[in-house]
Amino acid sequence: MAILHIIEGPVGAGKTTYAIQLSRDLSTPPLVLDKWMVTLFQADRPETGLWSWYAERKTRCVSQILSVAYSLLDLGQDAIVELGLVKVEDRLKLYEALDSDGRTYRVHILDTSRDERHRRVIQRNAVKGETFAMHVSDEVFYLASDMWEPVEASEQQGREGSFHFEV
Repeated sequence: MAILHIIEGPVGAGKTTYAIQLSRDLSTPPLVLDKWMVTLFQADRPETGLWSWYAERKTRCVSQILSVAYSLLDLGQDAIVELGLVKVEDRLKLYEALDSDGRTYRVHILDTSRDERHRRVIQRNAVKGETFAMHVSDEVFYLASDMWEPVEASEQQGREGSFHFEV
């Protein structure tokens, strides 16, 4: 049975690097929210009111990414998604939808120290390599880091074996 691989973690944790490696191992493309957001909306990004603008577009992108992922699963192909679900509530809604649809999934949680993640983001901004999607300022890094709600036992309850942690 095809598996939906969900990659989550705070900014700079290595999610895109992990998704790219997993995509090579599974021979399926990673569906990465940041790349979609930049491609579809970067040109229209406002100078003010960024978070409400971003939230509405993120919702649309996540919906479309999941639609593509479900198509892959329906064809018997594993799918990899990186959706930026920083809030427990949003992750639980996804798990419940997947459970009710009878989908098989595995959640890959990545994290490391805040200092290491910040160092990685600064390096990614400078190098603009394979995992670069957009410049992440210090302000955005700290704000996004503070938004991350770590995975706790209650989130995993009833989903034993579905979680894989990388630190």
